[in-house]
Amino acid sequence: MDFPIVEIKDVSFRYNGQTALQNVNLTVKPNDFIAMIGPNGGGKTTLLKLILGLLKPEIGSIRVMGQPANKASHHIGYVPQDIHLKRNFPITVTDIVRMGMLKPQIKRTRWRSNITKERCQALEILEQLEMDAYADSKISALSGGQRQRVLIARALAAQPQLLLLDEPTASIDAKGQADFFRLLKELNKSITILAVSHDLLVISTYVKSVACVNKGLHYHDQAEITGEMLETMYPCTEDDEVCPVELIAHGLPHRVLQDH
Repeated sequence: MDFPIVEIKDVSFRYNGQTALQNVNLTVKPNDFIAMIGPNGGGKTTLLKLILGLLKPEIGSIRVMGQPANKASHHIGYVPQDIHLKRNFPITVTDIVRMGMLKPQIKRTRWRSNITKERCQALEILEQLEMDAYADSKISALSGGQRQRVLIARALAAQPQLLLLDEPTASIDAKGQADFFRLLKELNKSITILAVSHDLLVISTYVKSVACVNKGLHYHDQAEITGEMLETMYPCTEDDEVCPVELIAHGLPHRVLQDH
């Protein structure tokens, strides 16, 4: 592929007059695996929504696979931070994955007529993610890590070129985080990945590059997260008893950053 997966040029965006992103530039190359880091309120999720075409830049442009972002959603698989399901909601893992195969114009009759074919396709994807044993389980009965794998399977069902993940390990315990990122690293052999994360100490082992977002954006084409980058993204303030950068340096849990 000769052209970038995503090309963001001079993008700025505001919410109710408040600057969320300013003069952002980023080129996402094929098969990159980017960790997007930064403080809460720094604009990470806003940037994902702009790439998805859910928001439109006030200034600048975003192209995905050479197309305007709002016309390229079929190239993108998206895994949100959380999915809220009622405990008694009667939907199975396979049904969730099949949803990723639907097109807006597909009618209910076609959904029913393709059950056998789409179930086979769903099972193949679930097997790839080591979730085929749960194909007939209710999604609400799974653990946080298992649900995230199912949501990735749903995203992959659309055969996207780009996978966007918003805090994919937020509902996964520490033991399962490394396994989850190893899975993403394997998927990265055939798909470009952009993952918003606070799991700095874990994710830096698996990604290829880092994008630091705090209204502006600094892209580093290596997985190393430097002290200079952290100081820019998590600046110390007079109210901090302990500087966030010092917490990272001492290997303390990543989620201490979420309050800064």
